[in-house]
Amino acid sequence: MGALIAVAVCAVVAGARGFTAIGEWARDAGGVALARLGLERGGVDESTLRRLFARLDAGHLDAVLGAWAATRTALVAGRRVIAIDGKTVRGARGGSSQAPHLVAALAHGSGAVLGQVAVREKSNEIPAARDLLAALDLDGVVITMDAMHTQHDTATLVTKAGGDYVPTVKANQKSLFAQLKALPWTSVPTATRTDRGHGRRATRAIKVVDVPAWIEFSGAVQVVQLRRTVTRKGRRTVEIDYLITSADATAAPPAVLATWVQSHWQIENRLHWVRDVTFNEDRSQIRTGNAPRASWRAYATPPSPCSAWTDTTTSPPPYDITPATPTAPSTCS
Repeated sequence: MGALIAVAVCAVVAGARGFTAIGEWARDAGGVALARLGLERGGVDESTLRRLFARLDAGHLDAVLGAWAATRTALVAGRRVIAIDGKTVRGARGGSSQAPHLVAALAHGSGAVLGQVAVREKSNEIPAARDLLAALDLDGVVITMDAMHTQHDTATLVTKAGGDYVPTVKANQKSLFAQLKALPWTSVPTATRTDRGHGRRATRAIKVVDVPAWIEFSGAVQVVQLRRTVTRKGRRTVEIDYLITSADATAAPPAVLATWVQSHWQIENRLHWVRDVTFNEDRSQIRTGNAPRASWRAYATPPSPCSAWTDTTTSPPPYDITPATPTAPSTCS
């Protein structure tokens, strides 16, 4: 079985996008190459591959590959940082059944996918993400998450395991969002950075303060306001986000937090985009057994052009500390 999986992996890396193409790659590779992969009997046909992946224990394979991928992670601003996010596999929808929704953990910097879990029927990403986090080694790790996962129980799980969290706070947490928005941000120093490229100028300004005692969120130490101002063809758009973190100012000064927040979007640019475009998974019609999950674990792909910052693996980008200059927010397209 291991040899067949190795053949399939090599075929997919070489561009195969289905069982027939994998079989053709194996046929063209020749006996010497297949023997090096551990396949002693020679070629492999499409039906064998289909039976293999339908019967494969996908959860066990994920755990093994995730443990291996964890040894290939990089440091981002001095810490291992993992992004948590979900993706619906739309092409795997069949008949009246819903398309499976998977939650993945991706290592910032390296782009390695460390694990994934499926969202249970009639459930959502929140408990699935907790199941995924519980299976990872979080000691010393920073977890970045979107607003859906800004939950007390999720935060507690991360900190009890020895990690730190950096989730976004939006209107789904109305009380917490209102508290953060009402803080006296105009009096807080601003760290800024401006990037130019892809026909636009993007200025990111970050403000960080110690969390007030009256904000009751499990393990919170600092709160963040992040402002993005993008100018394209003379048109300016502004977006303001609020975040909360268990990392203190020594471990996570403003420039470091900004780096972690920016690199969170690698899970969109280096995983979801790869699955949709490179592997064309959303149009996959393979629905047998575990097969629809086969192309999830793509990793270490080049960043998407959507990424405006250069990845950093050892130190944060330079920031300038300047007086606060408030501007009226608007919707960022």
